[in-house]
Amino acid sequence: QVQLVESGGDLVQPGGSLRLSCAASGSIFDITVMGWHRQAPGKQREMVAASIFDGSTYYVDSVKGRFTISRDSAKNTVYLQMNNLKPEDTAVYYCNVQTGRGRSHDSYWGQGTQVTISS
Repeated sequence: QVQLVESGGDLVQPGGSLRLSCAASGSIFDITVMGWHRQAPGKQREMVAASIFDGSTYYVDSVKGRFTISRDSAKNTVYLQMNNLKPEDTAVYYCNVQTGRGRSHDSYWGQGTQVTISS
């Protein structure tokens, strides 16, 4: 059984910063992607950032230059440093961990953490 435990969501003012954390535990092997998605009210869930096993990263255009994803492979933990936050960043942020390839591919989700940007 795999568990993803997220933390770090909060209410902050525009221009502020937050750091989200997601720790994966349990029988988890061959992690290929660790990433963050978000879903705002009335909108579809979107991928925000991802850390790929080969060291590459992905960011959605709207967060480039403001968000930084990093991971501690030894701890199976992924972080999302969010700077210069904007009201449009308000959403529930979900951690996603993918393992394996092909037939052995699995995808796990955290419970979500609320990020609210408001003055």
